[in-house]
Amino acid sequence: MAPMLFVNLPVADVARSRRFFGALGFRFDEMFCDPATVCMPINDTAMVILMQRRRFEGFAAMSIADPARGREALVSFSADSREHADRLVGTALTAGGTPLREPEDFGFMYCHSFCDPDGHAWEVVWMDPSQLPQNSED
Repeated sequence: MAPMLFVNLPVADVARSRRFFGALGFRFDEMFCDPATVCMPINDTAMVILMQRRRFEGFAAMSIADPARGREALVSFSADSREHADRLVGTALTAGGTPLREPEDFGFMYCHSFCDPDGHAWEVVWMDPSQLPQNSED
């Protein structure tokens, strides 16, 4: 079995976070949701878990980083196309997110980003497999 990945982030308002990520099309696993936690499965082996700050502190065993003063992580997820990445960021901004930085186009990869209402940085990435740099070694 492949290892599972759980990305845990503290949030000020779980209901607000659920509305925000629901607007972006994320789904929720109700078995692991309660008033202080929302669980967003990404696939069979990865989940993002948003916890009310006080609950998160219990798991973190130390103070929580303030995302307004420094980055604790950059969470990235894929889009189906450049246009899809732009739509997702546009939806995030409309739903209460803020811009992180301007889109970046590397030819084979396109990145567009935002911060959620708690200040966590998210990057939406699209890669064009036909444009990936090829290894020139034979």
